[in-house]
Amino acid sequence: MGVRTALALLPVVLFATGGASAAPPIGVTAAARSVRPGELVVLTIAPPAGTTSLHVRAFARDIPAFKVSGRTWRALVGIDLATTPGTYKVAIGTGTGENAASTTYPLVVHPRTFATRTLTVDEAFVNPPSEAVAQIEHDTQTLNRIWAASSPTKLWDGPFVRPVPDPANSRFGTRSVLNGQPRSPHSGADFLSPEGRPIKAPNAGRVVFAGPQYFTGNTVIVDHGLGLFSLFAHLSRIDVHEGDTIATGDIIGNVGSTGRVTGPHLHWSVRVNGARVDPLSLLATLGH
Repeated sequence: MGVRTALALLPVVLFATGGASAAPPIGVTAAARSVRPGELVVLTIAPPAGTTSLHVRAFARDIPAFKVSGRTWRALVGIDLATTPGTYKVAIGTGTGENAASTTYPLVVHPRTFATRTLTVDEAFVNPPSEAVAQIEHDTQTLNRIWAASSPTKLWDGPFVRPVPDPANSRFGTRSVLNGQPRSPHSGADFLSPEGRPIKAPNAGRVVFAGPQYFTGNTVIVDHGLGLFSLFAHLSRIDVHEGDTIATGDIIGNVGSTGRVTGPHLHWSVRVNGARVDPLSLLATLGH
């Protein structure tokens, strides 16, 4: 795929609640491309035998955990691109009662400098016309509802794959200054794909949005479950419908240049429990 990167394996943490009758410890390991803003960290957790539910909380958000096999559980922790460097505690617990166990995992987020580009463009690309304000507000409300309503069940199956074979040509997190005005950071990866290139679903999930938006044009959003979403923007054609269940590799549409863009390309954004994460980090941690 061209994006596979050696993952950093972070230390194992073992913790047991105090006392002679303390519950068995919880083992925690973490793997990530790097531990910086915009990255995905995959926690592998080994709770006491017989654990039926696991609670994980990081960055003031509840993180769904899923059982892999036996005593092996995992949780996806996204580090939002706006996260301030520092040490953050990931709280992990197995519930309440005599057999309850808990621990905290110290996640050290290192600094990351995002690129900044200064451009002079047509004023229409800087300040939308007044007649578009209502649509922009509606689009924002729609997205917020979607991000808050992920399936409680893991829907993805197997490794994630690239949606197009073309290289990414725009760095995640890039800050743009358009006509002297700072814009929001770029929260996805752009792939320099030709008009009409088929776009493959990077993994299984359910289509939760398929239609136009002001900024992203023809847009498809796939819920992979447990707070993990993919958003694909600027499509020339949409081949799926809201509510569709899709498998890895299914065609969801074609590359285009709809919305607020100057040329054809694929924009792919990833959200992990509200955190804006580089899609290439997702491919590096959960890809082939």
